[in-house]
Amino acid sequence: MTKVIGVRFRTAGKIYYFSPGKLKIRSGDHVIVETARGIEYGYVVMGVKDVDDEKVVQPLKSVIRLATEQDDHQSEANRQKEKEAFAICLEKIRKHGLDMKLIDAEYTFDNNKVLFYFTADGRIDFRELVKDLASVFKTRIELRQIGVRDETKILGGYGICGRELCCHAHQSEFLPVSIKMAKEQNLSLNPAKISGMCGRLMCCLKHEQETYEELNSRLPGIGDSVTARDGSKGEVSSVNVLRQTVKVIVTLDNEEKEIREYRVDELRFKPRRRKEKNKNKHNNQNAQNTQAEEKELKELEALERREGKSKLNDK
Repeated sequence: MTKVIGVRFRTAGKIYYFSPGKLKIRSGDHVIVETARGIEYGYVVMGVKDVDDEKVVQPLKSVIRLATEQDDHQSEANRQKEKEAFAICLEKIRKHGLDMKLIDAEYTFDNNKVLFYFTADGRIDFRELVKDLASVFKTRIELRQIGVRDETKILGGYGICGRELCCHAHQSEFLPVSIKMAKEQNLSLNPAKISGMCGRLMCCLKHEQETYEELNSRLPGIGDSVTARDGSKGEVSSVNVLRQTVKVIVTLDNEEKEIREYRVDELRFKPRRRKEKNKNKHNNQNAQNTQAEEKELKELEALERREGKSKLNDK
């Protein structure tokens, strides 16, 4: 076991492990640490904790010091400089006529490098832009192309639920989401309704998946034969997953049919076999998830076009 602390450098960013050394560090403290990008100012989100050695990427670097008041002021000054750098870079992009969308600017804590995040449809030749920016800022320049999910995570916003986007508020990493989850939750397969602000499948499908799997395992399938507690037999016409109720088409003695609603505990039926999760499968990398989602959404879009109901113009 190794003693570590968890540090974040951005809101809802990835948590990195560092060794606390002999320092007394608690959750909520600000610390100065050395990273691959240089000296950085971070926020402790996990106090001293023992973790398995295999979960720690070696060599584990130690915290340099607890942040001082001067460090806090420098970090705030960097935030102001980032706004100025963003405006300058935006102007330079227009000057060079580059087809790219600037998303964010970021200074390393020691001002050794300025990073600019952008999105673009394809590859961009920004060599002249980098030279121009380097002559202005007199420091190292890095332009980093990101995807639409990363763009939404950085910019933030509010989802259709009315709450702040999960990826911007608390979610450290993107979750693998699939069309199967939407089907399991009996949602419309209209991409406009199951896609988030980024245009990809909503992360909340993953948040609710386990609950729906558990609830669905208690219910019969559409078309299954069931027997009610009162002796009535019939065929399932629809189910309400959250209320755990079932509508059954019952054939009466006079051969007429009637739809009746029952609670699931009032019915006898052959239960579904709950799908066993393959615990040996690891989550795919974010890039692979994105490619799979893009393929699924394109298939849905083509289906909607064939039905004449395409609603993707707002994407």
